[in-house]
Amino acid sequence: MMSSLALLMIGVAILIVVLVLGVPVPYSFGITVIYMVFVFGYPESTIIPVGFNKMGSMTLLAMPMFILVGSIMEKGRIGKALIDFVEMIFGRIRGGLGIVSVISCAVFGAICGSSAATLSCIGGIVYPKLREQGYDEGFATSLVLNAAPLGLLIPPSSTMILYAWLSGQSVLACFLATIIPGIILATLLCAVTFFHAKKNPKLDPKVLMAANEIPAPFTKKGAARARYAIPALLMPILVLGGIYGGIMTPTESSAVAVLYAIPVAIWVYKGMRGKELKECFLKAVKTSGALCGMLFTVMILSRFFVLENLPTLLIDVMSRFGGGTREGVLIMVNIFMVIIGMLMDDGSGITLCTPILLPLCVQYGVSPIHFAAILGINLGMGCVTPPTAPLLYMGCGIAGTPVNKALKPTFIMILCAWLPTLILTTYIPDLSLFLPRLAGLLK
Repeated sequence: MMSSLALLMIGVAILIVVLVLGVPVPYSFGITVIYMVFVFGYPESTIIPVGFNKMGSMTLLAMPMFILVGSIMEKGRIGKALIDFVEMIFGRIRGGLGIVSVISCAVFGAICGSSAATLSCIGGIVYPKLREQGYDEGFATSLVLNAAPLGLLIPPSSTMILYAWLSGQSVLACFLATIIPGIILATLLCAVTFFHAKKNPKLDPKVLMAANEIPAPFTKKGAARARYAIPALLMPILVLGGIYGGIMTPTESSAVAVLYAIPVAIWVYKGMRGKELKECFLKAVKTSGALCGMLFTVMILSRFFVLENLPTLLIDVMSRFGGGTREGVLIMVNIFMVIIGMLMDDGSGITLCTPILLPLCVQYGVSPIHFAAILGINLGMGCVTPPTAPLLYMGCGIAGTPVNKALKPTFIMILCAWLPTLILTTYIPDLSLFLPRLAGLLK
């Protein structure tokens, strides 16, 4: 007879293999659940209700709303208005358009909470501009795809809502925990862009400003562009102000964001009509349906892990490899999460890693709120780390750039931005715990 741990590891291996083979994520988790039911012999009557009970949460309603907001912003020209405004502010800095791209990804990702939607919208707008200004093709592609996961860290992030639901933590505390790490990552990406632009004589800001006719902020043209961007700029203010001001819950703010985005996209920016709005709703329904199917199977799978004592078994294994120290175990946890991030999207990675790794980290004195920030950075980095790197291939596809041209700058950004952010966040807990404590959410 095989040990329980061996059977569980076979189940995890089956999950990873079917994901690598390209089986849709909900089906991959479903196949693993069927394996678990067959191997461990638990009756369906005690396992299936677990999924239904877990799904009955108001918190989850925010996710389809934020998905819908992202689609409306993409098709309704709200994203373009944001980019034009930020470009006017930062266009006079060397590497200004690259910095604009990073900031735009942070703002757009904060509203929709999806790396893929951010990359699709912002990438489609800024890639042609970056090429026109003389940015290296591979660097331009790599910059935007590396900035797209900022939506995991800059609140309100739908993935942090999902983590808070899975871990039973405060949504607001999870939002606050990722702000400083997100700012550090964005700053480092901007620094990489600045030094890249400094080496390229084509990116002299004086030449670029004259060629692209970007107005100064305090001129008539600048004031007109600022006025045009006001409806778009009010959106993150409305969402974030409502949440942090205690006026709305994240679920309520997501609904308000939808109600605000629709008239702005249709009548202010005239970026969509009824047909496009219908497409946005259909896309949100399809994405949410797939997400709910995945969450249902993941909840059953996580129940199997608890019943078979996987967290305790994992603690023993990782403690052995990590030398029994907190620092060593955190290294092992980080490696595991990066690999998971390379294999699946951020939502799937969070639903898998949270029930497995959170008990292990808590055992070694890591706060669940601190773990939220570590998890977000790891999964974001996994999404851009070769050889699998889903965002790398998606970004190259949108930009029409050969993958080999984007590899070198991607590795540079991982080494100079992602890894330093991960190390600082992992081993300096106050970076993620300071704001939740300041807000009185933690002792």
